Amino acid sequence: MFVLEMVAILTCVIFSGIAIYINLAEHPARLDCGTELAITVFAPSYYRAAAMQASLAIIATVTGVSLGFVTGEYLWFIGAALIFLVIPFTFIVIMPTNKQLLSGDSSISSQQAYLLLKKWNKLHAVRSVLSSIASILYVYLGVAV
Repeated sequence: MFVLEMVAILTCVIFSGIAIYINLAEHPARLDCGTELAITVFAPSYYRAAAMQASLAIIATVTGVSLGFVTGEYLWFIGAALIFLVIPFTFIVIMPTNKQLLSGDSSISSQQAYLLLKKWNKLHAVRSVLSSIASILYVYLGVAV
């Protein structure tokens, strides 16, 4: 059970750390370099992060649910639900913005691209919050319970 707890905690905390880093450091720095450069580097950054974060979210969810069943502690299920929610939130809420940013559509003005990039960061912040709350629960459960 210790190994399962460590995998759950590590994958959730790593996801959360990456999400927060993207919101507070990477994306703002990208925007500081100008919209043209920001939109150019968005796609490679997005594709690399998406594969990594999807894997982490799935592992954190599965291990959290497993721990909920093994321990009978309902907070594992709540944490698992929170980290899982980043997946449908991404597909339902963020994906339309992603598609616009990744389209390569040259008819999108610099101002439109800038506004899309700003919107994307706000939407992505929801992922940071959800995963951070899940991480706090996971760490609490790993230490206290």
